[in-house]
Amino acid sequence: MAALAMRGSWINIEDLQNFFLYIQNNLETITLLSFPLLFVLAIYMFTRPKPVYLVDFSCYLPPSHLKFSVEELMEQARRVREAGMCWNNKENEHLVEFQRKILERSGLGQETGIPEGLQCFPLRQDMAASRKETEEVIFGALDNLFRNTGVKPAEIGILVVNSSTFNPTPSLASMIVNKYKLRDNIKSLNLGGMGCSAGVIAIDVAKGLLQVQRNTYAIVVSTENITQNLYLGKNKSMLVTNCLFRVGGAAILLSNRSKDRARAKYELAHTVRIHTGSDDRSFECATQEEDEDGIIGVTLTKNLPMVAARTLKINIATLGPLVLPMKEKLAFFVTFLKKKYYNPKLKNYTPDFKLAFEHFCIHAGGRALIDELEKNLTLSPLHVEASRMTLHRFGNTSSSSIWYELAYTEAKGRMKKGDRIWQIALGSGFKCNSSVWVALRNVKPSINNPWEGCMDRYPVEIEI
Repeated sequence: MAALAMRGSWINIEDLQNFFLYIQNNLETITLLSFPLLFVLAIYMFTRPKPVYLVDFSCYLPPSHLKFSVEELMEQARRVREAGMCWNNKENEHLVEFQRKILERSGLGQETGIPEGLQCFPLRQDMAASRKETEEVIFGALDNLFRNTGVKPAEIGILVVNSSTFNPTPSLASMIVNKYKLRDNIKSLNLGGMGCSAGVIAIDVAKGLLQVQRNTYAIVVSTENITQNLYLGKNKSMLVTNCLFRVGGAAILLSNRSKDRARAKYELAHTVRIHTGSDDRSFECATQEEDEDGIIGVTLTKNLPMVAARTLKINIATLGPLVLPMKEKLAFFVTFLKKKYYNPKLKNYTPDFKLAFEHFCIHAGGRALIDELEKNLTLSPLHVEASRMTLHRFGNTSSSSIWYELAYTEAKGRMKKGDRIWQIALGSGFKCNSSVWVALRNVKPSINNPWEGCMDRYPVEIEI
């Protein structure tokens, strides 16, 4: 028979022989035509973005002797002012009471961490005390991270450190290289002066480096120094930071190695960075400078809420098309067209980001910031619980606060496979930065999670 039955159909042997004969006679042509396809395929394989995995992270837990209640903080503030300032007692008491009122409305609890240099009397704000604080925070977080992951320091190929106002020489990155004897060819960067949103910037920088350095690990360290930044003057706008910032820091292990996907907690989906510093009001709304008496502090201007809202709006408008479902994108676009061409007074459409994310890690910069984002994004109390509890338990730990919030969500057992997480932070400059992660499995809290041993007390009721 000239035909062969195969799986219920007939194949003509003669046609099959002719097909192979054609390939044999035209092999050169077929090979030449296949080269462009193979070339395009090779270009795609080598240029496509490499996945970035978050293997694990660790947040510094201040030891019990660093916990400072509001009353202890107020008593220390009173002692320092009475002993060291030349102003009259009435003015000193007025400034202390101003800070007390800020603290009472701040959302901070009674167990936030204050460095040793600010607990003693007289205060120790020298370089040695500042270094001690930063070393304890960074080394504490990194030691726990290396223990939990089993990764050796020699395996680290990229190191990115961010600390806004404390940047000694040698740098904090060099301090880490020296402590853990990291390899000579490590790609290390030290980011300074970039405010509370620098943690997301550091993640974005590490992501970029992981695209060009193959098969390696990257460590990101986010922290801020409190010892040197206590303001002792009488400018009220500079006293606000005294009431909010506390000891804290986080270390994050990233990888672009495909074999690490199996054990990684998350995969990085997007990073969005917005910087409105070209506008003078944005640039000047949070500035480190000297007051009228020559005392250094951070000035927060009245333009800060307006600048923050504007920068946040731009970030959301940039992130939305990347993460929102088509229905929300279409509704936003239709409203935009109606407002532009038919009714300029039409209210802007606010997309429902709850359709894009299961978890929200809003920088715990202060109670007002969390309230505003909860309102503008129409979030539920559960969505902002991690942010409020982080502010209550640890205070504003600057760029590391979003990691304490993620640790809270893990400790509560809420992180399921496929869940999407939005980390969003605002900082001086003015900047608003976002990172989006996807959970690769049902995530359990790591050993020595900063919430370990106290989750039965949270969430707590916060007085208004």
